[in-house]
Amino acid sequence: MIVLGIESSCDETAAAVVCDGRRVLSSVVASQVTVHHPYGGVVPELASRKHIEAIVPVVSGAIDKAGITADQIDGVAVTQGPGLVGSLLVGFSFAKGFAYGHKIPWIGVDHLEGHIHSVFLEPDPPPFPFIALLVSGGHTSIYHVTAHRKFHLLGQTRDDAAGEAYDKVAKMLGLGYPGGEVIDRLAAQGDPDKFFFTRPFLDKDQFDFSFSGIKSAVSRHIQTHLETYQENRAHIAAGFQAAVVEVLSYKVIRAARKQGCRHLAVVGGVAANQGLRRVITRDAGKAGITVHIPSLDLCGDNAAMVAAVGYHRLNAGERANLDDDVYSRVQFRRDSS
Repeated sequence: MIVLGIESSCDETAAAVVCDGRRVLSSVVASQVTVHHPYGGVVPELASRKHIEAIVPVVSGAIDKAGITADQIDGVAVTQGPGLVGSLLVGFSFAKGFAYGHKIPWIGVDHLEGHIHSVFLEPDPPPFPFIALLVSGGHTSIYHVTAHRKFHLLGQTRDDAAGEAYDKVAKMLGLGYPGGEVIDRLAAQGDPDKFFFTRPFLDKDQFDFSFSGIKSAVSRHIQTHLETYQENRAHIAAGFQAAVVEVLSYKVIRAARKQGCRHLAVVGGVAANQGLRRVITRDAGKAGITVHIPSLDLCGDNAAMVAAVGYHRLNAGERANLDDDVYSRVQFRRDSS
């Protein structure tokens, strides 16, 4: 089954063609980073307008790059939520029209479920069951994954997501947007022990997160060291990243041990963070747990992961209706999504 995937939940317009939920025939992503960079974050109205401009050439490019014609596509999968409503509507409406015009089935896909399925596009995906740490700009959650369509939420952030904290700290330090990559790069030049920021573990026996406190701690440090913080930005970035990464690693490995899983996956945009990849791989190795992390191009928002989920849903006989709509908030909480 050849599935066309479409993703437009935030500030990337993406389309991909995937065969049988595993083999990526093409993946095209149009980024809006340069558009939103001057504002220090995503501007929803601008994002929607850019999606409208990009959706047709991105989808056409994905089909051409896959070496197929539109008539060879068996179904369409599109991100339904969560995300920015205006952005979601562009991809969702296009998918409806494309599927209706070509008389093929289509299905709406949860963005978070897509991130978890990104590991199945790699040559060595984790066997079931496994623990998935989903860490991105808008979400930080831990799931127990027992089958392609069965997930159980173990814990999630109570306030800021990890990626959101990265962006806000980067803005405090005058590093620009997006903040994750620049802080990761700057942290590699600093001493993580120079400035210690308290680790926000909450209850060490549970799997919820809270990153608003560490963001506030960095803000207080900057305010009390206004004359010197500029020259110490690398050390501040290193200390901040060390705190966030330590908590993420501790929680996901504890979850794997509690659930008796010997495999864990790290997915989402922050999974591209080199410091996080290095620490979790090291800590998991000590615990005898194998780590699965997608390649960098599958960590961020992409449509291949959406098509992968779509394959399983369409193959199971699921179909969307023309009156279906998008949703902005997380709905991916049930054991069977």
